[in-house]
Amino acid sequence: MATARPLPETGQVFLDARGGDRALRVSWHTESGLVVLSLWHGNVCSGSFRLAVDEVPDLIDMLREGLDRAYDATLSRRHAG
Repeated sequence: MATARPLPETGQVFLDARGGDRALRVSWHTESGLVVLSLWHGNVCSGSFRLAVDEVPDLIDMLREGLDRAYDATLSRRHAG
């Protein structure tokens, strides 16, 4: 069984809201022009996705738009209740 490799200096780990030792690792690989998103369960990588650096702004825009909508929906529910 493969063991976890150290996260590069420019990366971060996000824990899954469901718990169960699940995590998303995001790591920059500037030498190859990629950002790698990998899914982990414990210390085992169960899948990865390589995103070209020039596509990262589109991903950030999509996440930002989703965050804005979620924030607006939360405010609407608070004011309606």
